[in-house]
Amino acid sequence: MRSQDHDRLFLSPPHLGRHELNYVHKAIEDNWVAPAGPNLAGFEADICQAAGVGHCVALSSGTAAIHLGLLLLGVGPGDEVLCPSFTFVATANPIRYLGATPVFVDSEATTWNMCPERLREAIEDRIARGRKPKALLLVHLYGMPARMPEILALATEFQIPILEDAAEALGSRLDNRPLGSFGAVGVFSFNGNKILTTSGGGALVTDQAELAQKARFLATQAKDEAPHYQHSETGYNYRLSNILAGIGRGQMELLEERVKRRREIFAWYHEHLAHLPGLTVALAPELPGSRSNRWLTTILLNSAETAATPESLRQHLETHNIESRPLWKPLHLQPLFAGVPTYGGEVCADLFARGLCLPSGTAMTDADLRRVAEALAEAL
Repeated sequence: MRSQDHDRLFLSPPHLGRHELNYVHKAIEDNWVAPAGPNLAGFEADICQAAGVGHCVALSSGTAAIHLGLLLLGVGPGDEVLCPSFTFVATANPIRYLGATPVFVDSEATTWNMCPERLREAIEDRIARGRKPKALLLVHLYGMPARMPEILALATEFQIPILEDAAEALGSRLDNRPLGSFGAVGVFSFNGNKILTTSGGGALVTDQAELAQKARFLATQAKDEAPHYQHSETGYNYRLSNILAGIGRGQMELLEERVKRRREIFAWYHEHLAHLPGLTVALAPELPGSRSNRWLTTILLNSAETAATPESLRQHLETHNIESRPLWKPLHLQPLFAGVPTYGGEVCADLFARGLCLPSGTAMTDADLRRVAEALAEAL
């Protein structure tokens, strides 16, 4: 059956639940339609509980949260920030906002996250060049926990603070500790394609009260204490709307349910695609003691066993009105970052060349999953 026979299956669409409208209606009834109000405070408290942290500042996007997080860690013009190459551009763009330079580090093949061995190489080489990195921007890709014990040990050894980009990893855990709580600052995204959404939004979390206070100050135009508008620092209009925070409150009630369903979808694909030649459902198994939210299910192709490529599969799925997407193109291969220092790069370049993300939305039915599997089988 071709595209006209089915509604479109999107990669990771929003999935609203039962109670979002209650919070939104209450905000409108009470005239709390500004970037302040009860929903905002409640949403921040909900995130603190889910992330196991003491403080949260809800913001307009995950990108804004990374920007403020880098500012809080003292990143400025001329500094260098360690960053994985295998991630979305929004991870690295805020480094450039501040006049700093990203230093890209390759992935390792188990979790696809930053490779501790390459990380040590990068740190030691930058220090030898008189360029000690100001911060380490760590990502948990596709919800999979990074190799935190090794990375934390390196950060401690070289005294480099960690900004933890958990934009894709809300609900993921390592050693029974939520991701986002390991760094000096953590970041979440509530974009429309994430496991929970506020349509657009993000959050900065930390256990350090002074950092949260500073983030809230900077996110509201850095207004000094005065009866008039007094400003001594550059500020930003980054706070989340109280109405959107209402959507977030309703969504947070569903976090464990949504994680459970994403993991079920991953398990379904893992079981039902195992027989297809040249295809592996990737990012399995999880590291001991870790739980991935399985935000997106991904596959890798083996060119020795199939002539199919990620692009040929993507195009074939499109004929069935099924959205899929290549894995992130490494940032060190992007024209935007030509010439940026990079350590390794072969692993993430190979993953990009062989990988594809499959529809993984929590509203998918078993019939939807079968439709994806049948289309893949037809192509392979």
